[in-house]
Amino acid sequence: MIVSFSARNQAPIEFRHRGRGGPVTGVAQELHAHLFGLPEDEAPIPTALDALLQATDTAASPEERTAILHQLADQLRNATEIIQRHQYEAQWDRLPDDVAAQLRHAHDQTRQVAEALDRVAPAFSSPPTTAITPGPRPPLEPHDGPVAPTASPMPTAVRRR
Repeated sequence: MIVSFSARNQAPIEFRHRGRGGPVTGVAQELHAHLFGLPEDEAPIPTALDALLQATDTAASPEERTAILHQLADQLRNATEIIQRHQYEAQWDRLPDDVAAQLRHAHDQTRQVAEALDRVAPAFSSPPTTAITPGPRPPLEPHDGPVAPTASPMPTAVRRR
C-alpha cells in the first residue's frame, strides 16, 4: 500500500506563510505507527491558549497537568517578549510616558506569573504527602481600572536596525 500526502498553502504568500509539518505530518506519523504496529505518540500539548484551556479540562494524568502549566509558562514568556517590544516602540515613538510604564508593569507581572507557574507545576506531578481538604475559593474581585505601575529598573531601550 502506498499513501501519498500533499498539502496546499492556506494563507496567501503576502502573509509569508511557510508550512513546516502541520496536521498532515501528524496524520502521516499516526498512520505509519498504526500500519507497522509501532507505539503511537501521545498527543502533544497544544500551544494556543484556547487549546490549553480545553486541554486543562481533559487532562487525565498529573503529568499532563504539569506539562500544561509548563506550556502556559512558556506562552507567558512569549507574551513578555511581545509586551517588551511594544514598550520599546512606545518609547521610540514618544508615546506618553504612562503607556511605556504600564507596558513595563505588564511585562514584569507576566514574567513573574510565568516564573511562579514553573515553580508550582511540579507539585501537580506528585501527590501530596497528607490529605488536604481544599477550602472555599475566594470570590473574584472586579478589576477597578488600570493598575498603577511599579518602578523597576529597566535597561535603556536601544533601537536595533
